[in-house]
Amino acid sequence: MIGQASIAFESTINSAGALSDGTAMPSRSPQDRKQMSEPLLFEPGRFCTAAAHYRAGRRPYPPVLIRRVAEATALNEQHRVLDLGCGPGNLAIGFGYFAGKVVGLDPAPEMVAAAVAAAQGLTPNVSFRPGSSYELGLELGCFRLVTMGRSFHWMDRAQTLRSLDQIVQTGGALALFGEAHPDSPENGWLKEWEEITDRYAATDPLQERRQAGTWATDETVLLASPFPHMEKIILTIRDVVCTESLIERALSHRIDKQPDRLVQDLREVLERIAPDGSVTETVEWVALIARRIPSQVSSCT
Repeated sequence: MIGQASIAFESTINSAGALSDGTAMPSRSPQDRKQMSEPLLFEPGRFCTAAAHYRAGRRPYPPVLIRRVAEATALNEQHRVLDLGCGPGNLAIGFGYFAGKVVGLDPAPEMVAAAVAAAQGLTPNVSFRPGSSYELGLELGCFRLVTMGRSFHWMDRAQTLRSLDQIVQTGGALALFGEAHPDSPENGWLKEWEEITDRYAATDPLQERRQAGTWATDETVLLASPFPHMEKIILTIRDVVCTESLIERALSHRIDKQPDRLVQDLREVLERIAPDGSVTETVEWVALIARRIPSQVSSCT
């Protein structure tokens, strides 16, 4: 249930590195450029054990946010959409109601199986297959829109954008979906939840790199790519969440240290802070849409 929602278009970022209101974007440092160019270790099985918990624990992207992106990119039934790193298929299924065909790719067979099961009887124009950002080519065909939900940061971002430039049609776009928790009293439970989840999470060098303070933002990477024109759609939702789903959400991360103890510790904390079995959660959902410079024409038609 949506308790409160607001939608706003943020300032557009142009290829000159300035916002539409004239504010300059921060310049890219040598460290930024290094972080954009360093190769990443590809781990296709990164979330294979978490697939069973994804749909139960991870909140789906709000349908209104998907609709606003479809409208902003002028998506219609003549168009194809690629959902890259599709996970259990939430985004792909959502865009199936706005496009002619949607293809979901994920490197984990367990995620592909979960997505196929979720789409049964809903969107016959949506298909899923194993694949990753390292396997993008013209054999996939051309796409009006490429979506990525909580997946772009696991990829070699600069190389992925160069590959997508070959298969995104003229006038097409990318849309990166994510979310954040505003610093509000109703999200006070989140700190303890994160501390416990992190305690049992697998050691991840890539995660450590992203948290080190030298990781280039997605906007920085996009400004140096074939898709430097950006805008954001932001949707803020306050909702009530049952504590059982928060346990499933924790298990949807890479947990390799005593998952039973993780569940026990979380239950103890959640029973203390939410004796009625639910918490209020405010989430800021974001879709970052990126396009080519208007004068650029794609070879993919």
